[in-house]
Amino acid sequence: MIRDHLEWLNDASTSIGTTLDLERTAQELVEFAVPRLADGGAVDLLESVLRGEEGVRADAQPTITRAIAVAVIDALANLEPDAVGEISVYKERAVDRCLTEREPVLIARLSADDYGWVAPTAEAAVLLRDGGVHSYMAVPLVSRGVLLGVADFIRAGNRPSFTDTDLALATQLASRAAVFLDNARLYGQERERLVALQRSLLPRAMPSTPGLDVDACYAPPTDTSGVGGDWYDVVALPGGRSALIVGDVMNHGLSAAATMGRLRTVARTLMALDIAPEHTLARMDLAARDLDDDQVATCLCAVYDPATRDYTLASAGHPPPLLVDAAGYATHVDVPPGAPLGAGVIPYTSVRLPAPPGSRLVLYTDGLFKTRTDDVETQLERLRDTVSRTDPARLCTLVTSGAGLGTRFDEAVMLMATSRSAPSGGDVVVWELPSDATAASAARRLVREQLDRWSLAGLADTTELVVSELVGNALRYGGGPGQLRLLRHDRLTVEVTDTGADLPHIQPPTLSDEGGRGLQLINMLCRRWGSCRTPTGKLVWAEQDVTPSASDIG
Repeated sequence: MIRDHLEWLNDASTSIGTTLDLERTAQELVEFAVPRLADGGAVDLLESVLRGEEGVRADAQPTITRAIAVAVIDALANLEPDAVGEISVYKERAVDRCLTEREPVLIARLSADDYGWVAPTAEAAVLLRDGGVHSYMAVPLVSRGVLLGVADFIRAGNRPSFTDTDLALATQLASRAAVFLDNARLYGQERERLVALQRSLLPRAMPSTPGLDVDACYAPPTDTSGVGGDWYDVVALPGGRSALIVGDVMNHGLSAAATMGRLRTVARTLMALDIAPEHTLARMDLAARDLDDDQVATCLCAVYDPATRDYTLASAGHPPPLLVDAAGYATHVDVPPGAPLGAGVIPYTSVRLPAPPGSRLVLYTDGLFKTRTDDVETQLERLRDTVSRTDPARLCTLVTSGAGLGTRFDEAVMLMATSRSAPSGGDVVVWELPSDATAASAARRLVREQLDRWSLAGLADTTELVVSELVGNALRYGGGPGQLRLLRHDRLTVEVTDTGADLPHIQPPTLSDEGGRGLQLINMLCRRWGSCRTPTGKLVWAEQDVTPSASDIG
């Protein structure tokens, strides 16, 4: 008999705790005990433990538990134990005594009054009595000094009542199972913390993206070791441009999450300076090489310009994006992959991609499509087919459900940008300016006329002054102005291009200087201003807030 008991307990060590899922581990415990040890069993864990607290005080009243697992023989299927997931409040019950005293409870033979003491409800007590249940025991689940909950068992019919030997056996079983339950609990808490950290490092809200509707989705992995490396970002750039970034650190865990946060910060900073995507990746590669963790990452940058309605894309070893046309047909965009960040192989190459109205650019990480069985080409083709057949409104559900993409095991990110049709009258106007002294007066006239058409006459005086200074600087230092661009969204942006190589910056003028105060005026009158290099020279821009008073004619 003793040998049989030892063999049974040894089998428990291999049958319970096969996964790190808390509910599954609890179910394995009751299924192992029924019917060998009992005709029915249940596991209830303390609600405080499930919230991350450590057990329950001996004087804590009432005791709050949550049903985690139940198993009974077929003859007792009509019983009404607490439903799995249901919260119960115990006070002056057998379970409550077992938890507060951390001692097993044995009722070898249930009396008429005992049914109400062991059952969760009066109705359940009646069903226990009518079902022939005659013996009961409850054992605490304690691991590493932490009280997790309780496991209780019943016997019915002609089966012998529980004995002290059965109680000792159940106590040993509970002691071993509690370790597996605690491992699953700690694993789940660690996973929740990592997922919370990962989500906290992702954007909380989308900025204004003129000409684009942007949706983003993130799904954590199925196991905690996969958390940490995937990220996305959307950055509002000057002139109404929008930067879309997706990246994937080639590692998992806390160190990958930290690396992801650093790289995202570097990317935001560089893109906010309006640095071209290929140059942004080159600088990110240098930053990745300086990280102590010696990690590498893939990254894809796309910058959308609402004036030209196209993207500029550059990739650092990242999977190619998908372009879905208005009819729903998806194709992979051929972007030179480049080397992953941190590999030290630069430069990177950018490509331009037209974005017709209604088209969608889909950026993603490899966790969305990769499986453990198929090659990469097969997986990418499956993703393209699935995206082509998916309703655009439900495209982000692919991240969480993985429908049609196989069994997802890694974390995944999807960033989808839909190009909007241009509104009537347009939000962007571009003019070619003359290269002589008449450029400033022509620019002022064009700006005032356009602001009148946009019902923004209240901004006309300030905008005329700003455009005069920008065009004047282009004439003096940039070889003459090229284009004047006016963009209307939640702000009003003025841009002037020229062929000069030097970027302007504010210098404090001396009392004897006759000029040098133009940029200071722009700095005071506008919300912000800046400049960036272009393939043919540079671009200088300035932004003003569009307020309700802007439509007033002053």
